[in-house]
Amino acid sequence: MAGDAKVTASAPGSLMLLGEHAVLHGRRALVCAINRRITVRLFQCLEDSVEIVSSLGNYKSPLGELTDDPNFRFVLQAIRQHRETIPSGFKLEIDSEFSADIGFGSSAAVTVATHAALMQWIGGEFQPLANVSRVSRQRGHAKLFFQSLETVQAVQGRGSGADLAASVHGGVVAYTTEPSFQPLEVSLPLTAVYCGYKTPTVEVIQRVEKLRAADPDKYERIYAEMDESVHAAVSSLRENDLPIFGKILNCNQQLMDEMGVNTPELQDIVAALQNDPGIAGAKISGSGMGDCAVGIGDAQLPELDYPVYHLETTPTGYLCDG
Repeated sequence: MAGDAKVTASAPGSLMLLGEHAVLHGRRALVCAINRRITVRLFQCLEDSVEIVSSLGNYKSPLGELTDDPNFRFVLQAIRQHRETIPSGFKLEIDSEFSADIGFGSSAAVTVATHAALMQWIGGEFQPLANVSRVSRQRGHAKLFFQSLETVQAVQGRGSGADLAASVHGGVVAYTTEPSFQPLEVSLPLTAVYCGYKTPTVEVIQRVEKLRAADPDKYERIYAEMDESVHAAVSSLRENDLPIFGKILNCNQQLMDEMGVNTPELQDIVAALQNDPGIAGAKISGSGMGDCAVGIGDAQLPELDYPVYHLETTPTGYLCDG
């Protein structure tokens, strides 16, 4: 490796709390950043190439002719969006505090962190918080969000951007695809449980859209109820009323089941969470058909033969130094 330029950027993972699928149809969602991060370190190189080193593997390709790699689709798309202004070859070292196999928003976090590193390296976009006004900070948030959303939609074909909102802003965010961002200053203990498998989000969305086409009135009702749930959830969180917030999550689990994205494994996990005295409420987190369920509170759940993760919301979104 050669050259002195170095940028370090990181972004938190996330969990969807409310509004899955409905957010794709203009309704509100509630998403939170978690205290697990992905960090990207950028080193400038003399060689005109891109090198990526991570737990998912190693990658190297000429900067002008980036070859595809399924392990790094989001990172490579982010690079392509900046390719015309990238001054030289570089190396990215990517470290994650959670597995990409678990639904903690790894794609969104690595996308945000990669864009932040590239934007800082190329144009010095991000200054220390003490040196910038609130308006400038918000503009930086918006630019980073839209660059990241372009990446996700290019790779997946579709994406609401809710997990990106959490990775950019941190905390708990009420979000719509307009886009609108309503950050909430609240700290939540979380217990997430992984069911052992997940169905790709795009496949679940396609399944739900087929069901919706067959019974549009049913799904419009579900989405409207989810939207109202987010409104009620924001009020309960502002009043620090976790019992009410938990009941809202429990009701939305029923809506997820009615939507057709529940599974026996997820139902067992949600039932265990909801029955635990340390949990205010619980539901599927994310698109469904596998992956995670999340409970508000702390539970050990020794009776479950699934990985259990004790998390907290974090108020810190992306960070960038360099």
